[in-house]
Amino acid sequence: MPTILGQNQYGKAENRVVKITRDGATHHIKDLNVSVALSGDMDDVHYNGSNAHVLPTDTTKNTVYAFAKEHGIESAEQFGIHLARHFVTSQEPIHRARIRIEEYAWERIETSGEAKHSFVRAGQETRLTQVTYDGESWEVVSGLKDLTVMNSTDSEFWGYVKDRYTTLKEAYDRILATSVSSRWRFNWTDDAQPTPDWDASYARVKQHMLRAFAETYSLSLQQTLYQMGSRVIEECAEVDEIRFSLPNSHHFLVDLEPFGIKNDTPDGAVYFAADRPYGLIEATVLRDGCEPRIPVDLTNL
Repeated sequence: MPTILGQNQYGKAENRVVKITRDGATHHIKDLNVSVALSGDMDDVHYNGSNAHVLPTDTTKNTVYAFAKEHGIESAEQFGIHLARHFVTSQEPIHRARIRIEEYAWERIETSGEAKHSFVRAGQETRLTQVTYDGESWEVVSGLKDLTVMNSTDSEFWGYVKDRYTTLKEAYDRILATSVSSRWRFNWTDDAQPTPDWDASYARVKQHMLRAFAETYSLSLQQTLYQMGSRVIEECAEVDEIRFSLPNSHHFLVDLEPFGIKNDTPDGAVYFAADRPYGLIEATVLRDGCEPRIPVDLTNL
């Protein structure tokens, strides 16, 4: 046979699940987008078309909704753990399950009455998690995307390499803005270990990430990235690795000289916010002694 089968997986992607929990007049929302990918003894279905080892993707979809009702959704991570364990332990041909979840946050709308069932979609960021289980060990990689942040000062960029194509002027007081995409890997890998408080951990990681961004006097976005990652690793014992993808959202001073108007940073300025092209800064920060496992390409298969 001139060809052989390589890595493969299958499942149902982007199952939108909205779970409403009613506590009397007070309601709670969990809003998830769940993608299931299963792999294992799947040679026959690829080589011969035999579906004897194939759990239909429609069944995986139904399982997601049934588990949301039967088990509830304590957190995105815990829900992913329930699903991954089920698929690997209930189906002999399935050796590995990967569950990816996006969580969309909602905030309660306060009213003058007693009813608490109205919400507004919170727009800071999208929470992410990926849970992988092979029947023996776990890998939980959580994260976020579209967390837009800005420092209106305390940022410089100078002393860089210059060649015949360099036109960028050195900046000693500039806006630093980015939309944070980040993934972090937990050191929880075994059922014998205490399970992290997933929601509390997420809030803690985000808090330290934001504080490091705000408190770093930045000479480069790379320096800021490293400070953000280092602070998370130092302050969050449950995290061993964190990776960032940070677009440098450029803000350029608008030239108002043709109108006889001075536009300079010391007295407050007007900027043009450019959406593209943009610098893209990416790096991983690790706890000393740990090996990197988060893929360089965050859209990994």
